[in-house]
Amino acid sequence: MKKLLFSLVFFHCMLGFGQITVNTPQQLVSALATVNAGGTIYIKEGVYVFNAKITISKSGTSSNLISLLPHPDNVGRAKLDFSSMAENSANQGVVLNGSYWHIKGIDIFDAGDNGMQIKGSNNLIEFCTFSECSDSGLQIDNGGANNLILNCDAFFNADSTKENADGFACKLTAGTGNKFIGCRAWQNLDDGWDGYLRGTDNITTTYENCWAFKNGYLKNGTVSGGDGNGFKTGGSDDKLLKHNAIYKNCIAAGNGFDGFDHNSNRGDVTLYNCSAYGNGRNINFGSTNIANSLTIKNTVSFGGVSGGDSYSATTTNITNNSWQNGLVANAADFVSLDMNLLTSPRKADGSLPDIDFLKLVPGSDLIDKGINVGLPFNGAAPDLGYLETATLGINGFGVLEGTFNYPNPFSTETTVVFHTKQTATLQLSLYSITGKKIVDMAEKTFPAGKNTFILNRDALPSGNYLLVIKGADNLKNSKIITVK
Repeated sequence: MKKLLFSLVFFHCMLGFGQITVNTPQQLVSALATVNAGGTIYIKEGVYVFNAKITISKSGTSSNLISLLPHPDNVGRAKLDFSSMAENSANQGVVLNGSYWHIKGIDIFDAGDNGMQIKGSNNLIEFCTFSECSDSGLQIDNGGANNLILNCDAFFNADSTKENADGFACKLTAGTGNKFIGCRAWQNLDDGWDGYLRGTDNITTTYENCWAFKNGYLKNGTVSGGDGNGFKTGGSDDKLLKHNAIYKNCIAAGNGFDGFDHNSNRGDVTLYNCSAYGNGRNINFGSTNIANSLTIKNTVSFGGVSGGDSYSATTTNITNNSWQNGLVANAADFVSLDMNLLTSPRKADGSLPDIDFLKLVPGSDLIDKGINVGLPFNGAAPDLGYLETATLGINGFGVLEGTFNYPNPFSTETTVVFHTKQTATLQLSLYSITGKKIVDMAEKTFPAGKNTFILNRDALPSGNYLLVIKGADNLKNSKIITVK
């Protein structure tokens, strides 16, 4: 029987596939052109200067990704610097035409157009940054589908036309099934996320634990002249196209125009346990060219600057939010309203920082006022907003270094080892590399200290997977699993 390699940290089995280490721009370009499915390129830390875009055409497979990863000896990060390129619609930094890539831990800076343009499918882009580019930091289009953007940041992107530079964009001709998890977008000239369509219709994009803040402002803090939305859910030239959008545990704060923006999107939009604070309008779904459906539950809207929220759609299902059932959200409900906390450094594994921004204080009347929407919660009912209170934080559990799982490799079963700082009820789930749920393991309460569980291979095919450990605050501790 074929042996499987399973790890809670990324470990790529290189038997027969080859490893390449690069430390110059020329070596990187050559490696990207010659690497084969299952191969890994390790990039050394430092600044890599390019005066032309990098096009990646090779593809991996579902069971043998191609990986571009930080070298294990790195202390700092690798930065791809495209600042010598002129602003031009043809001057992207990295164009990913290939599929089944895992790209991790790279900073892409000052491209003449998109920092990264993804045209392929089934790619994982993890713990990367996209900054000061002349169009959207990362853009998915040209049919790109089922890509997962995990724990990435996009900031200070600005174009001279004051029109196009978003943080992230799944737009125009993008395919369906793309996901953004644990990503942040701030101070981009136009929008944090742009879902505007042109040439495709009825696609679905998912956003989980994503933060969009201070978009519509430049790096120096001045108003940019762009649209300034946090999450632009869709829109199209003919105002007929449908971009279905699902938002879970997301924050929109301090954006110049809308936090969650309709823009004549005709699709189905869902907000579960989101928080909107201090935007021009926090939630704006207008009565012209209305959405097909709008579902909002367990969400906080507070401190809008320019006017009240609007919730128009052909069908609405809007319940258990901070403006309903006699509730009123105000400053006294929250530990902190300091938006500067949103740019706090990420953890070493790339996950979002634990912060007090919009965290409910003990005794807030927004606690336990939600309704079960299938997300983990503590107490009698879910709290309102992006973060569950008085529960296990993302740092409350972790993988014990050096004892990830054993045996390794394994053919039938392996024991996974982790620890908790306190007694915690955890949900363990297995996902495909692009975020499709494979199986939910039974929710279980684990005691403080060292814990183990047995993972059986059963009928699990060879491939690449994500193990997700969820605490009751809805934050995820996700680690790459490679199965061979």
